[in-house]
Amino acid sequence: MNVLAFLIPASLILGGLGLAAFLWCLLANQYDDLDGDAWRILSEDDDFPPES
Repeated sequence: MNVLAFLIPASLILGGLGLAAFLWCLLANQYDDLDGDAWRILSEDDDFPPES
């Protein structure tokens, strides 16, 4: 039972870090253009470097 005193706070901290990383991705607009990457793979325009 003493192990639970360490595991519960550790799991809450790791869950909070995961939630913070997800929210950071949302605020940094990482999920704005999901279809653009799919279409860019299929295009045959190799003359230009990939856009960042």
